[in-house]
Amino acid sequence: MSIKEKTNKLLNHRFGPVFLVTVLLCAISLITRLSLLIYSASSVDWSILNLLKILVIGLFYDLAAASFAVIPIVIYLWLLPSKSYGSKLNKILLFIYFFFVVFTLIFNAISEWFFWEEFSVRYNFIAVDYLVYTTEVIGNIRQSYPINSIMVGLVIITALIVYLIRKPITTSTTTKIGFGKRTKIALVLLCLPVLTYFGVSHKLKYLSKNQYVNELSGNGMYDFGFAFWNNQLDYNTFYKTIPIKSAESILSNLLQQDPIAKNGAFKNTSRTINNAGIENKMNVVLISVESLSAEFLSAFGNTQHITPQLDSLAKKGLLFNNLYASGTRTVRGLEALSLCIPPTPGQSIVKRPDNKNLFTLGSIFRSKGYNSRFIYGGYGYFDNMNEFFSNNGYEVTDRSALQDSEIHYSNIWGVADEDLFTLSLRELDKDYKDKKPFFAQIMTVSNHRPYTYPEGRIDIPSHTGREGAVKYTDYAIGKFIREAKQKPWFSNTLFVIVADHCASSAGKVELPVDKYHIPMIFYSPGHIAPGKFGKLTAQIDIGPSILSYLNFSYDSKFFGQDVFKMKDSDERAFISTYQSLGYIKDNKLVILNSNKKAFTYRPDFITGNAVTIPTDQKLINEAISNYQMASYLYQNGLYGFESKKK
Repeated sequence: MSIKEKTNKLLNHRFGPVFLVTVLLCAISLITRLSLLIYSASSVDWSILNLLKILVIGLFYDLAAASFAVIPIVIYLWLLPSKSYGSKLNKILLFIYFFFVVFTLIFNAISEWFFWEEFSVRYNFIAVDYLVYTTEVIGNIRQSYPINSIMVGLVIITALIVYLIRKPITTSTTTKIGFGKRTKIALVLLCLPVLTYFGVSHKLKYLSKNQYVNELSGNGMYDFGFAFWNNQLDYNTFYKTIPIKSAESILSNLLQQDPIAKNGAFKNTSRTINNAGIENKMNVVLISVESLSAEFLSAFGNTQHITPQLDSLAKKGLLFNNLYASGTRTVRGLEALSLCIPPTPGQSIVKRPDNKNLFTLGSIFRSKGYNSRFIYGGYGYFDNMNEFFSNNGYEVTDRSALQDSEIHYSNIWGVADEDLFTLSLRELDKDYKDKKPFFAQIMTVSNHRPYTYPEGRIDIPSHTGREGAVKYTDYAIGKFIREAKQKPWFSNTLFVIVADHCASSAGKVELPVDKYHIPMIFYSPGHIAPGKFGKLTAQIDIGPSILSYLNFSYDSKFFGQDVFKMKDSDERAFISTYQSLGYIKDNKLVILNSNKKAFTYRPDFITGNAVTIPTDQKLINEAISNYQMASYLYQNGLYGFESKKK
């Protein structure tokens, strides 16, 4: 029997629709995979072996996804009585079903294209997060793309495909099979997703050193399901560990910056930071800028002149030019800036349960008599920001505090940055009027797709791309600083401007270090002399360094360190995705993977590429100690804020 005859026999069988769904899914997945491959051609390491990995492993995951996708039709074909199977109603239902299936598959393919364009990966935990915030995500899609035209095109293409496959759909309804035989076939087909769930490893696609090859080898729908079920990764289950006492001992040595341990002994990360002299009760305004890669500033080689205000501030303040973000998303930046803790695998602590009363930068300032604020231009329910900050030492203010008449422009993510800063000035004026020093963390939103902002502010029209959004945010920051200069509290205020993460995290390697390089400026005329700070700095070091600049003494649990006092041998940084955990030190990069493996690389800080070097066990143990202890303290409720009893 020829392949064509075997195919026709399968299609004409009562369970032919199952085979047809599988073929459609694999075909559309293949077209999607090849399209993404062509789009990313310059980033893929081309070889016959890599191409085979992409196609063969990709087909394997396509079939794995199909085993789940066919469950509804298998159950329907199994339970529908034979006398009803050839009816007109059944044929209509099958056509409706296939219209839905084809539409969903094509819609998914287009969605994957846009997701890849933004993140250069298949669906992951970010896509899962998007399910929670449908208002913002759907709004972002509608504002970014011609969604109505796309949907009309989808319906037309779907109708055409269903018309072309009409014959096998109707032919399958002529085959009669008894219930007993149907049951045997159905049980076999329903066992496949069970075997897939327990037997298929998500790690199979990670066989190449090129990250693009690995991602193209996957299937978006399967990856989405994996991310949905594994949105939180228990460190001890998935990562390399050492005895907790050993981790604690290593960490105690790493954190010894002249701390005086409680009761004469190191306890987890708890220690007392003693700074001699009078504390400097300056106000602090920490501006967390959405997606501000270092490469946007002229100080880092940019020639587009899209950050004239920040470039000017960088020359007048202290520019940190060797700073690295903890992760690739806003919640990771918020976690690093507030908790000063290495990124725990899976979901950010900002969005996890049991994250109240933690040890935060805001709680330290509040204990010093400050008003601690978190000010956001969008609605604070997004990414759990309201819940997290309001329960961890901050007073939260979001766009709901603005009247419609006070908003010059807004998109689905929030108000324009200039309106955010107007709101911020109002709140800071209140604190000054109440004679309270203030610490305010302000989170911008404008540098985000759909890249829209008020017209007439800059020389790049709204909705034209990332460069325009960067330049508008830069404009808004400059306007804010100029208006703040007119305030009586300006002369006693430290402004810290830093990115939450980079604009892109895509690279050929697992953790491209250049995609974590972010700028930071300490600006306070009359207090901070212009200059550059070149020591390797982690995002989690920002909080302790601010407190050090203010000469604060306090009991600390922070993993971050005071970079102004650290020795060269103490320099290190943490970078991560939700799954891969990186540790940079001594021009080496250790990566801890969720398969309990650790690798040592020599990273190129310019291109982001990395080459494997001999294992550095001491460095690996340091990386493990930091990440393992961070997870341990959070999971065991040991990273809480304890107020001093008076």
